[in-house]
Amino acid sequence: MGLENKGRDLIVAMDGEKRIGGDSLERAVLAEIPTSHISIDISLSINDLKSRIIELCKDLFDKWSDLDDSHFSVETISGGITNRLLKASVRESSGNVVSLTIRLYGPNTDLVVDRKRELKAMPHLSVAGFGAELLGLFDNGMVQSFINARTLSAIDMGKPEVAVEIAKQLRMFHQVEVPGSKDPQLWNDIFKFYREAAELSFEDPLKQAKYDKISFEEVLEEVNILKDLTDQLKAPIVFAHNDLLCGNLMMNDAEGKLYFIDFEYGSYSYRGYDIANHFNEYAGYECDYGLYPDIDAQYNFFRHYLQPDKPYEVPDEDLRVLYVETNTYRLASHIYWALWAIIQVSSKAKMSPLDFNYLGYFFLRYSEYKKHKEASFQLAKKHLSEVCFS
Repeated sequence: MGLENKGRDLIVAMDGEKRIGGDSLERAVLAEIPTSHISIDISLSINDLKSRIIELCKDLFDKWSDLDDSHFSVETISGGITNRLLKASVRESSGNVVSLTIRLYGPNTDLVVDRKRELKAMPHLSVAGFGAELLGLFDNGMVQSFINARTLSAIDMGKPEVAVEIAKQLRMFHQVEVPGSKDPQLWNDIFKFYREAAELSFEDPLKQAKYDKISFEEVLEEVNILKDLTDQLKAPIVFAHNDLLCGNLMMNDAEGKLYFIDFEYGSYSYRGYDIANHFNEYAGYECDYGLYPDIDAQYNFFRHYLQPDKPYEVPDEDLRVLYVETNTYRLASHIYWALWAIIQVSSKAKMSPLDFNYLGYFFLRYSEYKKHKEASFQLAKKHLSEVCFS
């Protein structure tokens, strides 16, 4: 497929976007991106993947098409719940070694990820200094420049000096303008997930029995009540990352440089939601939600988010408003990922080849929602009543 067809499919897609906010920067960037129709099975072993990755690199980049396979090496650098990240290194004829990141999408992730939305945002985020450079696209993934940095741990995120850097970068991220509709997508996505999740069936009788214990009528009622409450907060709408967990944060310790990566869930959303979702991720892969930051840690984050240059001059009222936003949208984060989990386990999707207890994750996140609901609702209602009478 190679360079001669670079960006062809994407340009066709972007042409369809012109009347709803298509952008010349997006089109110019995507027009220079080579594409391939190669598809790679995410479940293959690293040894079996190597030949497919080599084939992909040669198809995408003509300058490497005649290199012997011995010039390529492939290794796993990360394995998320749905995607898989690989590092490919290419020793060119000159002796120069080029490293790439290969991101393989999980099967049927289009049920939860809007790939067109992701590609629309990437050029604008790249210009603003976020993420790796997009180098190529293929049937079920993308090729990006390799970032020489380590992935943070959940413990790292909670360190005050790291939290400060995340807060500063998140403020800059939220200032990026992505052309098109600025309508927040959070509730659209949650209702979409709900519709998918509420109509499933499973061949496995144990999974079906556990699924049948879910009261989707109750879940829908909770979603509607929460939406009505958060709408009253009138939280600022920003372009949000929406998945700022430790696996999507990288640090080059030698340079002291922090990187945000993986924007597949990025969309316009609410400021407080993006921060709350990040705070929920302090739980790490062990899902220890007791690690959610206390009020002092949150205020430290808020100060550097709101006024990076003069963090200790932030008015108390601004801190309080953001605290209320964050700790109300905290509930929306639990609902979002609870419903997301059910879709992952569906017989229709079978997205991840990894052994992960998705149904158990639904009950865990929904339980966290119910655990914190009363306190969060009281906080928001008290704030709203004070605003009304101020």
